[in-house]
Amino acid sequence: MSYDTAVVIGAGAFGTSIASVLSHSFKKVILKVRSQDIYDDLKKHKNSVYLKGIDLPENLYGALSWDEVKELSGNKTEIVISGLPTGAISSYCGENKEVIESYLKSGIPLVSLAKGIHPATLKLPDELFFEHFHEYQDQFLFLSGPSFAKEILDKQITLVTLAGKSLSYMETAAKMLTADYFKVFQAYDVKGVLLGGALKNVIAIAGGMAEGLGFNHNTRAALITRAIREMLRFGYVYNARPETFYGLSGMGDLILTTTGGLSRNKQFGLEIAKGRDPQEIIEGQRSVVEGYKTAKSVFHLSERYKIRASIFTGVYSILYEGISPNQAIEKLISMESRFEI
Repeated sequence: MSYDTAVVIGAGAFGTSIASVLSHSFKKVILKVRSQDIYDDLKKHKNSVYLKGIDLPENLYGALSWDEVKELSGNKTEIVISGLPTGAISSYCGENKEVIESYLKSGIPLVSLAKGIHPATLKLPDELFFEHFHEYQDQFLFLSGPSFAKEILDKQITLVTLAGKSLSYMETAAKMLTADYFKVFQAYDVKGVLLGGALKNVIAIAGGMAEGLGFNHNTRAALITRAIREMLRFGYVYNARPETFYGLSGMGDLILTTTGGLSRNKQFGLEIAKGRDPQEIIEGQRSVVEGYKTAKSVFHLSERYKIRASIFTGVYSILYEGISPNQAIEKLISMESRFEI
């Protein structure tokens, strides 16, 4: 193996799957967790909470405290992966600033897997990290793309994008994250990659609702195509590159999450179509449905910047204003026709 130790903060489904990718290049991969049940499970090389029935690599280890991480790593950590959801980044960085900064001071790259927009501040993950670690911006990288955790663990061929400001850090991290079934492309367009990863979750909810109501391929194709147009409008506000939205972290991830049965956001939409209350669904599971909070963030962004985003607004109305999916669809269909672009 080429490297010694990697540390992954959080052991959700996606964080655990990326840990499994790292296990091919690193002698030891440590998952820093908070929950005793997940910690106990990792000792048996499992994560039954998020990835039931899947055996994890032997060189994955759980740690409940940073002291345990230090003991296991022997100060040989070469990369840190943040599996924190967007809403937890600020509080976690504030509580653990000294430890995280110690890694950054050592020149270690930190890769974030977060796909969302903070509902209170309307900030993307890069801004949330930079509030605490502004002087280390070059070391922060952001991974996104069409990648279901279970399929990564099944070693299905997966292509993702890694965005950052520093080519040297991107190249270093990309090598560490490469496996014979997992390929990493690099990009400088951090905002575009982050927006694609966040916005597609809201559309995946819409896709689930449409499918749950009995709509099929024609509707799905229309949804995906028009959603990309709306995503581009948000990209213009952030000076993101249009081509990013047609790449892996944009169109690629959008197609996957609106069509694939493993998408948590799509499954959430399917439950909404059954008439279930959104808050009831959220409170009844441990897995994070990023699109739920992101829908609110995106609505407020569209209001702030006067962005025409009918699909996103429709999802917000269903989740937060009590409008039924059928009412939202009727409103969209009855809108005055425009030139396509």
